[in-house]
Amino acid sequence: MLANFLIGLREGLEASIVVGILIAYLVRTGRRDRVSAIWAGVGAAVVLSLSVGAALTFTSARMSFRAQEAFGGIMSIIAVVFVTWMIFWMRRAARSIKGELQGKVDKALAMGTGALVTTAFVAVAREGIETALFVWAAVGATGAGARPLVGVVLGLALAVALGWLLYRRAVKINLARFFTWTGAGLVVVAAGVLAYGVHDLQEAGFLPGLNDLAFDVSGTISTSSLLGTLLKGVFNFSPQTTWLEAAAWTLYLVPVMFAFLRPQRTTEPAVAASYAAKEPATRA
Repeated sequence: MLANFLIGLREGLEASIVVGILIAYLVRTGRRDRVSAIWAGVGAAVVLSLSVGAALTFTSARMSFRAQEAFGGIMSIIAVVFVTWMIFWMRRAARSIKGELQGKVDKALAMGTGALVTTAFVAVAREGIETALFVWAAVGATGAGARPLVGVVLGLALAVALGWLLYRRAVKINLARFFTWTGAGLVVVAAGVLAYGVHDLQEAGFLPGLNDLAFDVSGTISTSSLLGTLLKGVFNFSPQTTWLEAAAWTLYLVPVMFAFLRPQRTTEPAVAASYAAKEPATRA
């Protein structure tokens, strides 16, 4: 549940910040009447994201066991690729995201309402589809009934609330530090999802070594115990871990975490998305 809460919070806040930048710019430039177009694009992006999640669930449910394992493994690996790209993209693009979005809004305004809807849709749909894919893979990895979904919903709800408060200038958050810590947390979650994907492919017979265990602590740590549940939910820890799973987890976590936490060469401001401190307090 904790891992999925982190996913919902991080991804939801990114999307909330994007929406806040778009709306704040329209209000600041005296185009308040176009704000409804932003919400139309956001609504369409949310519907698409939910549809992607539903399609993944429906598709896998109709497959044979072997096909389900193969599908789950492949989608887990794809989800890890997407979330890794997203984490590094946000870290690199933080300085320019505000200016880029405002430039796109100016072009969309010149082309008409449809272009503005499309701008908002594309900006939010990218985050939404990544979230749907990664959440689907993470929920499959933790396999704890409805609790992972509850974690996601709570994370998204908090993200929306924080996004609204930032827009209203009611709170100030060091977004650079926030995205650094949550990004590091997502790297850990992604390592677990990758290991789970490797195990699925082993179950499907696409990868060898299903019975070659690196360790077996099932007699000491039960998956139904509190410790086992916490380890499973946060790290996707399995009491019976194959050598290939352990290798995938380690070979992903160590270099990716090192690259992510390594200081950047240029000095960046505390994320351009902290727009609330720069925009005038004009209410939408």
